[in-house]
Amino acid sequence: MIASLGLILLCQLMGEIAVREIGLPIPGPVIGLMLLFVLLLGRDRIALLRRGPLQGGGVEKAADGMLAHLSLLFVPAGVGVVQQLDLVAEHGVAIFLILLLSAVVTLLVTALTFVVASRLLSRRSAE
Repeated sequence: MIASLGLILLCQLMGEIAVREIGLPIPGPVIGLMLLFVLLLGRDRIALLRRGPLQGGGVEKAADGMLAHLSLLFVPAGVGVVQQLDLVAEHGVAIFLILLLSAVVTLLVTALTFVVASRLLSRRSAE
C-alpha cells in the first residue's frame, strides 16, 4: 500500500517537474495522472511492469483509500474562503451569479451532449 501510494505521488512529482521544465500550460498533476494511466495500461501488456506497486491491484487499493477520504481535501479550500470573507462579502452577488451561470451552462452542455450522443446511437442501431 505504501509503495503504491509512493508510485502515485512519484507520478505527480514527475508531472510537476515536466510542467516546470518544459513550461506546459497543463497542471502537473494532470500530466502525472496521464503518466500513471500509461503505466497502468503498460502493466496489462508488459510483464516487467507487473512487479512492485503495480502488481495485484495495489495502485487501485491505494487510490480507493485516498478517494474514501477525498472530503478532507476540501478543508484547505474552506479555510481559504473563511480567510477571504471580506472579499466574498464585497463580491458575493457577482460570485453567486457566476456560479449560477456556470451551473446552467454545464447542465445545458451536458443535456446537449446527451441528445447528440443519443441521436447518433439511434441512427447506428437503425442502420
